[in-house]
Amino acid sequence: MGLMLLASSAAQAQIDVMAPFNMAQAMDEEPVKLGDGVAYADGQRKKLDVYTPKNPSGAAPVVVFIYGGAWRNGNRADYQFVGRALASAGFVTVIPDYRLFPEVKYPDFIEDNAQALRWVQDNITKYGGDPQRVFLAGHSAGAYNAVMLALDSSFMREYGVDLQIRGVAALSGPYNFYPFEYGEVRDTFGEAPNPEGTQPVNLVTGNAPPMFLATGTHDPIVRRQNTEVLAERLKAQGIWVTERYYEGFGHMEPVFAMGKMLRWRMPVFADMVEFFHRFGAFPSGTPRPNFVPEPPMAAPDPILAVIDELDTILQPISDGAGDGAAPASETPSVPAPDAAAPANTVVPPR
Repeated sequence: MGLMLLASSAAQAQIDVMAPFNMAQAMDEEPVKLGDGVAYADGQRKKLDVYTPKNPSGAAPVVVFIYGGAWRNGNRADYQFVGRALASAGFVTVIPDYRLFPEVKYPDFIEDNAQALRWVQDNITKYGGDPQRVFLAGHSAGAYNAVMLALDSSFMREYGVDLQIRGVAALSGPYNFYPFEYGEVRDTFGEAPNPEGTQPVNLVTGNAPPMFLATGTHDPIVRRQNTEVLAERLKAQGIWVTERYYEGFGHMEPVFAMGKMLRWRMPVFADMVEFFHRFGAFPSGTPRPNFVPEPPMAAPDPILAVIDELDTILQPISDGAGDGAAPASETPSVPAPDAAAPANTVVPPR
């Protein structure tokens, strides 16, 4: 989960942290899990889960959510709470597993996600999804994968994917981490023949889809500069960007707050769903959902204390201030998007 490199004892602690979010009483109750461990390609890690709204009125928009884990940890089962949350808001939600380091290195994990999108293209109508309304979402390393799929069309083209991605929602993602400062990142990306080409900030064009970029202001694992620089590059190309900076929060809180248990702590879930609505998730005139977070569940303090310690355990990936971004002379000079696009928003803690 998240961007992390942990000793076995610490890793076990992380697994324990995920468990409370996936308890029945801590998840949204209405959605239905229609696909459990569906193979999207050959291979043990190439399976996915599908969550659907309980009583859809017709074909539903689709969100493919890619979890994080420093490209070396993670399991789709740990993110049931995300699948059920998005399905409760009317989305058919797909959560794929993908291969991890050391079994694979860059770019294989992105290619696995592209294969999952090919499965969505070919099969999502069987689960009530509309292939014309597909969004990507992700957290941490998964946010990187989602953004790379949106910016580098070669990944989807390789697997015959011609879906039009309506928008991307990326939480706490690393987008500007070359030179590879940390050994764990060098292990995963160091053999790339064109390391600058692994950086989303260097791949932005005017063909990028709208993006929702969000992060905690106190994230020591992936610094907020990653979000800021990518947003600047996108806006310079005239791409709509919704930025959210959640005041006082760290690396893991944005994804945890997607779930019912901690939704009261920050409005990331409502903000993301509003972004999807803005870019065609539902027909024009469909009422916007009004998410009123429930009061804190009984005795969350022990969980909150552990979450607060995660940022001291997880290994950093990117400070976002390296010189891996394209030189200024190569940065396209394009007028900024219309002023109607929302400015940076810092959201205070609750």
